[in-house]
Amino acid sequence: MTTRLLLTPDVARVVRHDGLAQSFQTLARYIADDYVRWSQFDKSARVANHSEDGVIELMPISDASLYTFKYVNGHPKNHLVGLPTVMAFGVLADVATGTPQVLSELTLSTALRTAATSALAAQHLARRDSRTMALIGNGAQAEFQALAFHHLLGIEEIRLFDVDPAATDKLVRHLSRIDGLTVIRCRDTAEAVRGADIVTTVTADKRNATILTPEMVEPGMHINGVGGDCPGKTELHRGVLERASVFVEYEPQSRIEGDVQQMPADFPVTEFWRVLRGEAAGRRSADEITVFDSVGFALEDFATLRWLRDRALALDLGRDLALVPDMADPKDLFGELGLPAQPQAAGVVPMAAAPSAVVTPLAA
Repeated sequence: MTTRLLLTPDVARVVRHDGLAQSFQTLARYIADDYVRWSQFDKSARVANHSEDGVIELMPISDASLYTFKYVNGHPKNHLVGLPTVMAFGVLADVATGTPQVLSELTLSTALRTAATSALAAQHLARRDSRTMALIGNGAQAEFQALAFHHLLGIEEIRLFDVDPAATDKLVRHLSRIDGLTVIRCRDTAEAVRGADIVTTVTADKRNATILTPEMVEPGMHINGVGGDCPGKTELHRGVLERASVFVEYEPQSRIEGDVQQMPADFPVTEFWRVLRGEAAGRRSADEITVFDSVGFALEDFATLRWLRDRALALDLGRDLALVPDMADPKDLFGELGLPAQPQAAGVVPMAAAPSAVVTPLAA
């Protein structure tokens, strides 16, 4: 019994083999296919353990055949010690037996799936003629967001702002290589969003921030809020939400972690799966303001692990890992220790040879 182990170089090989545009398209299709099957999943909000410096989360989900979970952290100060803000791995297992089939890195893959999900939502919520996007927050996930929107929605101009100029330098360096994409550095958020068709916020600080305020929002904008993803962490002023039609992934989780955590419990939101199934409208007019309050949901990782499993099998990637013991006798787990046979200890009498116990009735 073996589990297929996929590491970051394996995921990178998938993307290089298929091409970035095709990888985004295929991954978005896997995600959409699973969202359409919404009712078939056993769902729950993720389990989060918070500390002063960050959060560690487990994200489980299953259908009748497969179970997956993702371990993921969010520690905004990690760059100060040379570590990524977000690190993740995940498991895909067989529901019938519980056998782990795939153990995979999900740090790189989470950036791919988050961007694919953002672009998939924008295909239904943004104006079809959208060509310009403001990208506020230029850290580790920024390239993925920019290129998913370029390849899947035809975005031609990206306007950048980050409080850290070095992050923007890094992003410009990568995006300037892309044909058909114009990259503009901006002095602040207001300049970046002015006239933009789509605004993506993907900041890291764990705090109630107001990256986008009502006076910055123009009729017809689509806002892709990615950075607000835990209690006490927001990016959008509540006035932005009050003006918009708001869409979420899984409402019980979004009410706790998303930008809608600052709104009353009866504030209306629409779960995105209903749009994909045709049960709810996406964008209804050219002037409508739409918000995708994205916090990341386990179903997207479920789809990502399916995609990785299928591509790894097709391309013969990864390696087999003896994660679970392969026992000749499934009940003999102790035998896996491989201890040498021990001589019978003195004074230990086999049960069959032990004298029968004598029971003496109690005195009357």
